[in-house]
Amino acid sequence: MSKYSIAELIQSTAQEDKEQGFFELETPHMLEVNLNGQVWAKAGSMVAYNGNIKFEREGFFEQGFGSMFKKAISGEGTTLMKANGQGKLYLADEGKRVIILELQNESISVNGNDLLAFTPSIRHEIKLMRKVTGMLAGGLFNIRCEGSGLVAITTHHEALTLRVTPGNPVITDPNATVAWSGNLEPQFQTDVSFKTFIGRGSGESIQMRFEGNGFVIVQPYEEVYMQSNS
Repeated sequence: MSKYSIAELIQSTAQEDKEQGFFELETPHMLEVNLNGQVWAKAGSMVAYNGNIKFEREGFFEQGFGSMFKKAISGEGTTLMKANGQGKLYLADEGKRVIILELQNESISVNGNDLLAFTPSIRHEIKLMRKVTGMLAGGLFNIRCEGSGLVAITTHHEALTLRVTPGNPVITDPNATVAWSGNLEPQFQTDVSFKTFIGRGSGESIQMRFEGNGFVIVQPYEEVYMQSNS
């Protein structure tokens, strides 16, 4: 059989049941959800499915009035969708790498652009960091995931996890910051000397500062966020 034949293509790229559970890494860049019930996913992340699955965007009032308000002012009212039914669901986001995390009565905060999917047992809440609006286009928001269950996040290229320990803070670029442990509360700071170096026309150098005991996940890529319409 020719290595360029259609039969070889089908064989080398065929879906494979790895029997890893509800979430499987079908490839490093694609998540397979063995759905029997419901899963939350990033709106627009579905690339294929089989079986009987229905999709519904998260309603404004679904997580309460406070969450509705945050979504409205952040322009992110349709970030999440629910998939209900039975079958195999395949999710991906711009070819980014997928990381599966199993929370065991734990919490993690994920950049709103980097959350791919999570199981219904996970409680989620939008955290809007509006005070940085004007410093970063559109401000920043993250989604706090808490409880026991599975969470899938995405990163551009290989991720790096940095430990945060008392007396040893970690400072990151907000556009390269993917997620952090739920007990950490990042503070924003401006690197005045770097701002002076690059000149006023280039904008401010905004950094996230993590102090305490936990971890931060970063990626070797700076995502650019669109300005919201609020």
